[in-house]
Amino acid sequence: MRYYGNLAVREERQPEQQKKPQQQRAAQTATHVRRKSIPVGEKLLYLLTVFVCVAMAGIILYRNAGLYEMNRDIQQTTSEYETSADQTKELQREVDKLRDPARIQRLATEKGYVFNNGQKPLTLSADGN
Repeated sequence: MRYYGNLAVREERQPEQQKKPQQQRAAQTATHVRRKSIPVGEKLLYLLTVFVCVAMAGIILYRNAGLYEMNRDIQQTTSEYETSADQTKELQREVDKLRDPARIQRLATEKGYVFNNGQKPLTLSADGN
């Protein structure tokens, strides 16, 4: 017995003897339902769909791996460039320090060279003049 609405109404219980014949009749009239299997074409379509999804995932992973490797190479090249730039700056400072005219004059006087104050420079020629 079904009740739509008021759930407080209680179903009257039938004695067990009356229920058994109803259950036996229901079991006899129930038919065994067999499910149809999936057709071969549809199975192949599902298999193809799964294969395409796996292939797409593989392609995406392969491209991401390539991008990761390229990013790592860029970072390595950048660090090498920064190291080279620091070395270049250091060498340029050393060149500027070695080109200092006061330092050159000091070294020349230490070695015994004489500064020429506007006099005509001395030149040597092969003919002896």
